[in-house]
Amino acid sequence: MKNGPSWSISGSQPGDGLTLIDDLLGEQGKLTAVERFARAHDDHTLPALEKHYRRLLPATAPAPGQQYAFEVDLDKCSGCKACVTACHSLNGLDEGETWRSVGLLVNNPLPRAQHQPSYQQHITTACHHCVDPGCLNGCPVLAYDKDPVTGIVRHLDDQCIGCQYCVLKCPYEVPQYSKSRGIVRKCDMCSNRLAVGEAPACVQACPHEAIKITLVEPAKVRGKYRDLPSLNFRPSTGKSALNNFLPASPNPAITLPTTRFVSARPLPENLFAGDDSVARPSESHLPLVFLLTFSQLAVAASIAAVFVKSPGWLLLAAVIAGAFALGVGTLHLGKPLKAWRSFLGWRKSWFSREVIVFGAYVPLAGMAAATNWINQLAPFAIFLIPAAAFTGLLGVLCSVMIYVDTRREFWSAGQSFTKFFGTVLLLGAASALAFSGSALLAVLVIVTAAGKLAFEHRIFRHLPDEGASGQGPLNKTARLLAGELGFIARARIALGLIGGVLLPALYFLTPTTTLAVTALALCVAGELLERYLFFTAVVTRKMPGGIAA
Repeated sequence: MKNGPSWSISGSQPGDGLTLIDDLLGEQGKLTAVERFARAHDDHTLPALEKHYRRLLPATAPAPGQQYAFEVDLDKCSGCKACVTACHSLNGLDEGETWRSVGLLVNNPLPRAQHQPSYQQHITTACHHCVDPGCLNGCPVLAYDKDPVTGIVRHLDDQCIGCQYCVLKCPYEVPQYSKSRGIVRKCDMCSNRLAVGEAPACVQACPHEAIKITLVEPAKVRGKYRDLPSLNFRPSTGKSALNNFLPASPNPAITLPTTRFVSARPLPENLFAGDDSVARPSESHLPLVFLLTFSQLAVAASIAAVFVKSPGWLLLAAVIAGAFALGVGTLHLGKPLKAWRSFLGWRKSWFSREVIVFGAYVPLAGMAAATNWINQLAPFAIFLIPAAAFTGLLGVLCSVMIYVDTRREFWSAGQSFTKFFGTVLLLGAASALAFSGSALLAVLVIVTAAGKLAFEHRIFRHLPDEGASGQGPLNKTARLLAGELGFIARARIALGLIGGVLLPALYFLTPTTTLAVTALALCVAGELLERYLFFTAVVTRKMPGGIAA
């Protein structure tokens, strides 16, 4: 190599004896491209780019009663996704992880005779840094913080346990769960750049200056959105039902978003998301499926133990099912070793309240069971058995409210209360039938199972006509249950009918323990499938997406 030719790529001359490696090492000692750009910026030698650092940011920091917010000029957004790329690159996001997205609004085609021109509008959207953020309110470990000066909603990665409840609470699908890290992450408006007068990556990258940072007054945002009449918007000709945040988006009254979408042209009244016709199954959350079913089985057994003469086996079943439920529930966490923090958000989070109540229920159920097996504790049975049952019911109430609080239509109060407490009643009657035996209990199982199946079947009233536009969340849920999830839905009905109706009916003819235990097992299996569909079939109104392929 010493006798070979010399390379000259950075100023070295032939015969200097420098190799390519020497030249590359020499270049490392010089300014990098970033350093040269920074020096030019500091020397004000880049007047063409100065506007990206000044005109797109507020002239002053937020005053008391103000906060930062995104402003999107719809007339300038071309849907190029430069903002998405810049955000992904600067923040080092994982593959498939996006903190900013671009969707599309389109008009509803009317009959040809009306000659309505087609319309489409690109929408770029990220975290709205809401005045009343659902992610912050629902977090059980206080892993969110709304900066008192800037109003930016930040996620505290080191505090997160990966429960993903904030993903369910945010109607805009902003928090993104990272499986590799076991935590949730989200947009923080590039707060480290804003602190030194630099524009966020998405703002700086937009070639048309469609995004900028502005100042808003939370009090005005609250006044604008809080009194809206409905929790769920549907396309409507009534002005009272118009969404004055952005058409085809979630009701802003839920979290009070601060992003402003502006346009010099009035938007047409009937606009729909580009992906309006898409209905995809949601995450199954299998650990939660088992947590909810077996915690409600435990509570059902505790309640049944109050009404039977020999509650020993029911109390033992309650302890085993309750302990199993808590154990399997930790598998849903990205950071299960940090699960002990879950009580921290008890003031606002129903998740924290559920953890606290069921954390008290299992020991109570254990002590109640001990009264049946330890003679010295028998006198306390009259207090401990009802106390365990009551505490378990409070836990089920907390479970219901976790999902009602997400404001999803398929998880509404009527749906969740009926399904969760219906499960408690059904499994309580089936448990009592299996461990004590009674014709009256068989009747209760039949009535409860039939009533619950009939209630679940009501969702198909929302099944839309093929090709119908403007489908709401319940319409899409019905489509999923009739189509992609149809096999599981039919299996759930079959298990419910056999375990909840047919076998209890046969119990009248041959009242055997085998029939009763088999009925209980099939009822539990049916409720597991019902709870699986509870998660996978839910569809929520979200920010507009792109045209579906």
